Amino acid sequence: MSNAMWGGRFAEGPDAVLEAINASIDFDRRFYAQDIAGSKAHVAMLAATGIVSKADAAAITKGLDEVLAEIESGEFTFSRALEDIHMNVESRLAEIVGPAAGRLHTARSRNDQVATDFRLFVRDALDALGASLLRLQQALVDKAAENAASVMPGFTHLQSAQPVTFGHHLLAYVEMIGRDRGRLSDARRRLNECPLGSAALAGTSFPIDREMTARALGFDRPTANSLDAVADRDFALETLSAAAICAGHLSRFAEEIVLWSTPQFGFIRLSDRFSTGSSIMPQKRNPDAAELVRGKSGRVIGALVGLMTVMKGLPLAYSKDMQEDKEGLFDALDTLDLCIAATTGMVADMVPNLAAMKRSAGAGYATATDLADWLVRVVGMPFREAHHVTGRIVAKASEAKLPLEKLPLEAMQEIEPRITADVAGVLGVVNSVKSRTSYGGAAPANVRRQAARWRKALAKQAAALEKSAAAV
Repeated sequence: MSNAMWGGRFAEGPDAVLEAINASIDFDRRFYAQDIAGSKAHVAMLAATGIVSKADAAAITKGLDEVLAEIESGEFTFSRALEDIHMNVESRLAEIVGPAAGRLHTARSRNDQVATDFRLFVRDALDALGASLLRLQQALVDKAAENAASVMPGFTHLQSAQPVTFGHHLLAYVEMIGRDRGRLSDARRRLNECPLGSAALAGTSFPIDREMTARALGFDRPTANSLDAVADRDFALETLSAAAICAGHLSRFAEEIVLWSTPQFGFIRLSDRFSTGSSIMPQKRNPDAAELVRGKSGRVIGALVGLMTVMKGLPLAYSKDMQEDKEGLFDALDTLDLCIAATTGMVADMVPNLAAMKRSAGAGYATATDLADWLVRVVGMPFREAHHVTGRIVAKASEAKLPLEKLPLEAMQEIEPRITADVAGVLGVVNSVKSRTSYGGAAPANVRRQAARWRKALAKQAAALEKSAAAV
């Protein structure tokens, strides 16, 4: 039996294996709302341009609303034999409104239809991810403001380097996530062109109004080249690239949460809501939420690599390979949204162990650079000489098993006689972080200013999002 949607070219139906590999309805059914919105915009344009009658357009629109209601209520039956969401919707529409339903596909193809659906879906997902990331930033800023002066060690090579504050450390991720949001916003801006009307690959001879459908669907403009419109998926690649970078940031933070929550570090305690126990060891508190955020980043990165591999060798225009563009993206965006939610919850609930952080901040001679800077600033040494002198003093303190601030002044003067008692003001970890007053530095006053700046900016952005959502 020939497929009614394909027409008379085929005398026999597809083999069961082809039907199984060809069908996309199991995953592209997620496009149902976007597909129906696109069809309603398209038929309204067909009526406005006189390509179909207003009566047929009204019947089709009413039928599409009925299909949408059936899907949302769970009454709709999806068929793999009909391949995809487009054919499933069109088939049911024909049952509801009769032959007039066949006019809906005038001046379009499944190629421009799916490209339009996909852009609409990704656009919605980008908006949702941006809002979720904003909430994560707000949680980080709140925690940072509370801990602007909470001293902790800063690390390079995972070795104690210089003292910073917990607030300063958290604000580093606020900056990263701000750039993540910027990348998502850029991707949204570039994808916001409407492919509808490009048809299969060459456009159409019907006198359609592509500006009308673009406006109706909230696009900035119609796509300028019909081949590009149906054949490219760089909007999905760009979205996945931004998502992969964001997942990497979340994974790095998750790794720190895992380390900080160990007894060896003891910097934070995660709440019971984001910890699990052991089936055999009753003392265990496992940071599973953080570990899963770290692990799931691989799925997001893998989706980007997968789609790049699909697209890299395809000649223009559409090829069926491009059906593989959706499942990975769906999973990646779902996964990223879940990881953002988990990270937001962990941040809001985590309790820092300020005493443990401060103890650790002074370990490993973390204020050695402060001593070298003091020698440059007060004694007038070239930095390289000050570096050498400080290294000798650190060695002496290490030999005596003393922190720098406990090493007697006389012992320092044996190495550099010009050192005075004033040096004590830079050797403690609290004084060290207070001295980092350069713009972007770790001084508590800086952290408070940056937290206040971010809090104000995020509140304004959140209000704008609420206003935009209310308008829709």
